[in-house]
This record gives sequence, structure tokens and C-alpha cells, in this order.
Amino acid sequence: MRILILEDDSAIADGLIAGLQRYNMHADWLSSGRLGLSALDTTPYDAVILDLGLPQVDGMDILAQWRAAGHKTPVLILTARDALPDRLAGLNSGADDYLCKPFALDEVAARLHALIRRSQGRSQSEIHYGALVLDTIACSASLHGKALNLTSHEWLLLQFLVTHPGRVLSRAQIEDKLYGWDQEVESNAVQVYVHHLRKKIGHDFIITRRGLGYQLGSMPQ
Repeated sequence: MRILILEDDSAIADGLIAGLQRYNMHADWLSSGRLGLSALDTTPYDAVILDLGLPQVDGMDILAQWRAAGHKTPVLILTARDALPDRLAGLNSGADDYLCKPFALDEVAARLHALIRRSQGRSQSEIHYGALVLDTIACSASLHGKALNLTSHEWLLLQFLVTHPGRVLSRAQIEDKLYGWDQEVESNAVQVYVHHLRKKIGHDFIITRRGLGYQLGSMPQ
């Protein structure tokens, strides 16, 4: 999962970035409201953590402009504004959840998981695809009841494929999901992860669409 954090406090942002990594969530951080306005135009984030007291452009104005532009990315407001009118204004302006500072990181992660799950049309944390079961909370997968030994990037690719059945995912789209801005991406990285998943789950599990990308294949039986 790839998360955008819009927060002007570097200590809070650093804590969120480090903490969310424990849940296989890769976070990008912006401290400027002006930069945040166009952030969803260029990167397909799974969710956003949005502070309201941002420099240059207020978080509430950013949210309103995102929704007016048609962006449906789930947004969790994380702010010191704890008055009821502020909470109501945030939710009525298009936020999917509202959490006040100070906060517990485990709760932030749980709320993000819930928002992403609902945005994908799921009511449970487990995803079943034939004999394959993904636990999106534990970031684990099993095949025929046996746990799969997956690296972080293999897990993220597996989850991306299973939550987008029938869709051809380009290498660039996959890289956007697997890596943050500050991470180096080797040219054959996606190909390597696909190869490893095929070995662990089955060759027909991932289909290569020449010149286009990869697509979820046959259900493991």
C-alpha cells in the first residue's frame, strides 16, 4: 500500500513513515499545502493522511479541491482541531475519517486499513482467490493453508494483483505501488518479483501481456 502524508510537522511525519512501514505501507511526505493540491494527479495512492493546519493552503481547502476534481482516494484527516464543528466540516467536505492528535499509531494503521478495504468494496480483511488467502492486516498469505514466505515487495505485488482482477497492470503502475519517491528501482525488479510469485504460487497465476504489463491469471486450485 502506498500512502500520502500531508503534514507540516517533520517529527510527526517521520514517526508515521517509520511506523507505517511495519504494516507494509510505504509513505510519501509533503509538508506544503500547495504541493499537496496536485499530489493525487500524478501518483495512485491507496489513502491519504491529511493535516488541516498546513502552510500556504489549508487542508480543508485541499480536500474540497480534490473532491471537486473527482479524486476518490480515501482521506483520513489527522489534526489537532478537535472541536465538533471542525470534525463535522471535515467529514462533510469529503473526508472518509477524522482522527485528532495526539494519536496511537496502531489506530492510524487500523483506520487506514478499514478505509482502503471499503474503497475496494471489501468488508473483511481476508481476500480469497481460489486456494490462496491474503490477510491484509497481518500482511501475510497462505496457499492450501500453508503460509507463503514472501518479501515485502512480493507481498505488495501480490496484493495489488489480487485486488485488481482482470486489469492489466503496467510495470510503471506496479513500481508506483511498490516504491516511494526516495527508493531506487532496478530495471528488472518487477520481473524478478513476478518470477518469484509464480514459483511460490503457480506459473499460470500471473499472465504476461507483452508490451502492456501483467494480469492476474488462474485461481490456484
